Amino acid sequence: MTEYVSTTAGLFALPDWAKDDLSDLKGHQKHDLIGGDESGEIAAAYEKARGEVVEFQQDAGLDRIVDGQLRWDDMLAHPLAVHDAVETRGIVRYYDNNNFYREPVVSGELDFSGDVASELEATAELADGDDLQAVLPGPYSLAELATDEHYGDDADFLAAIADFLAGEVEAFPEVETLYLLEPSLVEDAPEDGLDERASEAIDTVAAATDADVVAHPYWGALEEKVYAHLLDADIDAVGFDFVSEQEDNLYNIQEYGATDDISLGLVDGQNTLVEDPEAVRDRTDWAFDQIPVTDFETVYLTTNTGTFHLPYNKHEAKLEILAEAADLAEVTAA
Repeated sequence: MTEYVSTTAGLFALPDWAKDDLSDLKGHQKHDLIGGDESGEIAAAYEKARGEVVEFQQDAGLDRIVDGQLRWDDMLAHPLAVHDAVETRGIVRYYDNNNFYREPVVSGELDFSGDVASELEATAELADGDDLQAVLPGPYSLAELATDEHYGDDADFLAAIADFLAGEVEAFPEVETLYLLEPSLVEDAPEDGLDERASEAIDTVAAATDADVVAHPYWGALEEKVYAHLLDADIDAVGFDFVSEQEDNLYNIQEYGATDDISLGLVDGQNTLVEDPEAVRDRTDWAFDQIPVTDFETVYLTTNTGTFHLPYNKHEAKLEILAEAADLAEVTAA
């Protein structure tokens, strides 16, 4: 019987009080952004906010509890932005949208950091035995967003990013699921040769954990060759952004098949319109009606992207919808 799991792509909106308090505490200049060594009132504010978002996920009934990446000033670049061997420079636009990040420039060896692991340790204590999910940028996306001034070769740099992320994953507490966010596979698709290396880099990270690993592209569908190579990676599930693109995602599954598990991005992480849980369940059924593989072991129902830009009340409402939709899907499947 298929298991329906309600979860998210992480990257949560900050609670309103935390957004206001941290704006006053941190300031608004580049040197005021998170560097990995915050303490005092700033650390206390993030700790309180983490407790709040974990408790809400538990109350909502989500099947996987995430940290929410509340400390991340950069939605994907954070693990590099706080690294001692990385200098953050100017503000750069994420792809072709209105999101921005600090350009991480790698100027030295990417050794172990442990920043994300410490976040997860704190979250694990709050989760109190509930299944934990880790969220990281995928190695290809992180390499594409960064600038290399140390390794000197694109292939070597991608491999170094993958090894760095794998080292971070090895330090994680026990997690049930790991989501690797890979929007660059869609927005900046790798060319011939690099598409295979991107799959190998994901392999490197996935091999560092016993958790179920989901490679989650978004903002569209993967090119055919990129998708085919991704299926060669030793992952448990591929994510599909059915909010941004339906036909091309369905085509990939119909043409090339899928992993044993699947992640369906059916709730819009960037639109304030709150979906109906029965509508999400119906979209799930519709997707399965279109594809030849319907006996997935696990189906993750999730937002297509992080919910970082949503008003906090809308963010909460969408998490509740996901939990309700998974419960409805379980009842329907039974």
